[in-house]
Amino acid sequence: MRCLQLLLRAGLAALLLILCLQLGISEAQENTRKAIIFNLERPQSARPGEEVTLTLRLKTELRECMVIKAYLLSDISIEGPFNYKYTRCLCEDSPVTFFWDFPVNRTAVITVVVDIVREKDICTEDLAVVPISANRYYKVFALNVVA
Repeated sequence: MRCLQLLLRAGLAALLLILCLQLGISEAQENTRKAIIFNLERPQSARPGEEVTLTLRLKTELRECMVIKAYLLSDISIEGPFNYKYTRCLCEDSPVTFFWDFPVNRTAVITVVVDIVREKDICTEDLAVVPISANRYYKVFALNVVA
């Protein structure tokens, strides 16, 4: 009878250990989802006065939707649609794409910025989240203008 009691205790301890390990693995898997995934298509170079197109595709691995604001910054003044700011709802099942077409006259360092913001009337029923950390994402690149 005593052997049976020891065996039962060991079995319960093993089950408890497996349960704890499983919960730990599940929690670790939850933290690997990315809030923003960038896919930026851009030219490496352009000619003076040429119109270039930047295409930014965004998606998320989060289950919740987010309100995002996307815009461009530059070290030189660039006019036209370059200055457009787009605000959209980004959800796991519906990625978004932004386009900017603008002329360039000289080499510029351009920054593509995506902010996760708190704004009403963008997502359905205003159901959106804002991460506690990392609510700004950006990519910097040089657009070379060659004669």
